[in-house]
Amino acid sequence: MNFNFLAMGLAALSTLAVGFVWYHPKVFGSIWMKEAGLTEAQMKDTNMIKMFGLSLIYAFFISFIIQFLTIHQFGAYGMIGGKPELANPSFFAFMADYEHAFRTFKHGALHGFMTGLFMMIPVTATNAMYERRSFKYALVSGGFWTVCFTIMGGILCAME
Repeated sequence: MNFNFLAMGLAALSTLAVGFVWYHPKVFGSIWMKEAGLTEAQMKDTNMIKMFGLSLIYAFFISFIIQFLTIHQFGAYGMIGGKPELANPSFFAFMADYEHAFRTFKHGALHGFMTGLFMMIPVTATNAMYERRSFKYALVSGGFWTVCFTIMGGILCAME
């Protein structure tokens, strides 16, 4: 099974699009800045090209993992060590029957959502707790990643 680098790139770009909306002052941006203890002046005094560039790279890394959580066929490849040439005939029969099963945007979005809900929100909330940030901060940040993972999962699962 090959990695779809176009899908990974689109999934990574989707996080920037979601971020532009999510962190807009009229959506959650004002709440996030207040809860993070930041001002507009501090935000303007930032190298945005560097920030967005690194964000895109990190999102690409995330997309690499999200595809393993949304595309079940990667599990079949994992069971044979990723080497089809060493697989038993049963592997090829299985893949002939199920190679394209559950490869929809909806299915990937579901798994992305569950990953965000049950992994990112708890991780973000735990960090926020130790950093003495509010639960609002955790919900805004964790919610952002949950939406991103939902969209990323849909893109990655649907693009064969």
